Amino acid sequence: MMSVSTKNPPPQRIPLSRERVLDCALDLADESGIASLTIRSLAISMGTKPMSLYHYVANKDEILDGIVDRVFDEIEPPSPEGEWRDQMHRRAHAVRRALRRHPWAVGLLETRTTPGAATLRHHEATLATLRTAGFSVRMTAHAYALLDSYIYGAALQEAALPFHGPDAAADVTTSIVKLFSDGQYPCLVEIATEHVLKPGYDFGDEFDFGLNLILDGLARSIQPPADHAPDQPPRGRDKAPGPQP
Repeated sequence: MMSVSTKNPPPQRIPLSRERVLDCALDLADESGIASLTIRSLAISMGTKPMSLYHYVANKDEILDGIVDRVFDEIEPPSPEGEWRDQMHRRAHAVRRALRRHPWAVGLLETRTTPGAATLRHHEATLATLRTAGFSVRMTAHAYALLDSYIYGAALQEAALPFHGPDAAADVTTSIVKLFSDGQYPCLVEIATEHVLKPGYDFGDEFDFGLNLILDGLARSIQPPADHAPDQPPRGRDKAPGPQP
């Protein structure tokens, strides 16, 4: 009579692929930070040897290109068909959410010299939305740079804070306020007691305040449509001031 083995069959290894390498690289960066991402650490996390990865990616730069492109792919691009201000508002919040999921990406999104398709689509859609709204080429460049400087800066600041979410500031700020008891810092006491320590305070709410100020300022720079001639000055206003003959 033949004996039947009761041993469990070994688990099947998931075959390597470029997609799997980038998936694991993204997970590793999210979990441990971008500094922890090396070919060696990635190979260890995947249960393989470093040389095996070179069949799918040429080097670490190609990995960085790939995971940055994946972050852009998570961000819904603005639409030139929509109202520009609403589209820029939505885009800003979409980028902010992506950077919360992938805080390591703040310093990398604009650094790649070989950007992927999702990266290029995002930039093209953003530029097209601003140009369709009536911004000149120069103002489109200014607007894009200003918006991204604000979004990325806010993301860095939020990531560095020792508190997150509504009413979370009180846990940290209450003990700090005790340092102000000697009266040397009246403005710090005022902002803490009259604003930060109020019920429902959430530092994240500051994002929309600043974003709306920027959008208000940009709205004033939109050019009128090409078929709309600017108002003509009243007769005589184009003459030099002074007594007229």
